[in-house]
This record gives sequence, structure tokens and C-alpha cells, in this order.
Amino acid sequence: MDRIELYWQQFLASLPPDAPRPARFVEPASFGFTRQDDSEISRLVLDGFKTATGSPLWSYQADGKPVPQVGDFWIVIDGTGEPVCVIRTFDVRIIAFDEMPEDYALWGGESDFSMEFWRRIYWKYIVTECARIGHAASAKAPLVMERFAVVYREPLQPR
Repeated sequence: MDRIELYWQQFLASLPPDAPRPARFVEPASFGFTRQDDSEISRLVLDGFKTATGSPLWSYQADGKPVPQVGDFWIVIDGTGEPVCVIRTFDVRIIAFDEMPEDYALWGGESDFSMEFWRRIYWKYIVTECARIGHAASAKAPLVMERFAVVYREPLQPR
């Protein structure tokens, strides 16, 4: 069993006996362009600064992946691929890049929490993703925006 699956089993074992058991997690989630970003941003998730994320809808369509849904569980990994926490999605909205409310810059929890920073980093992400999937980047790019909460934060226990 790999470390991600071990972490999921550890999370399930932490739930009260009478609590509903989630059937699965969607996949490991990392945030950033580099391994260093992944480690720094996973820390922001753990510390409660980052409570939202988003991806171009076109990426889900091109990759044949379902759009995130309320109630989805994800295992956040750091830059080394180690699990750091479990998050659960509590809100999903599709919003055009150029119509994004400023709250998402705050909920994104990065840098100075400004919309200017948010727009700069997300535009870079949109351009990168669009190049990967062969789609023209656009300020009207629909972004699947998720709000989430950390539901488990214990370190992976040695077996």
C-alpha cells in the first residue's frame, strides 16, 4: 500500500465509530508550479490561510475528469509527495477569470491576498494549462472554483 493510501486509511480510522465513512478521495492534490510551491502552499492550507483553489473547466474536459463536487475529499501533498492533510470541498462554482470576486484572492491565501497577485498567478496558470491542452487562453476562461476545509491534519504515522 502506498503512502497516500496509508494516509487515507489513517484518516478513516480516526473517524468516530458512528460517523459515516467516505467511500474514497478524489486524488492527491498539490498547489503550485514547482515542488517548492507545493510545499509552501500545502503549509498555507494546514495553517488555514488557503481555503480555495481553482482550475480551468477546459482542463477537466480535456482530461476527461469530472468537475469537483461538494463533499469531495482530497489528500493534500507537499513538494516531496508526502500527504499533509485531508480537505473536503464545501462549495463549487464556475466563474469566468475576468469576473472573479475579490474574495477568492483572500481565500486563495497566497502572497499579499490581493486581487492583483491572484490575477497574475491564475493568468499564468490558465496560459500554461491552455498550452498543455491545445486551447486558446482567454480572459473569459471558465474556472472551477472550490472552497474547502481541512478535515484531518495528523502526520502520517509509521507502520
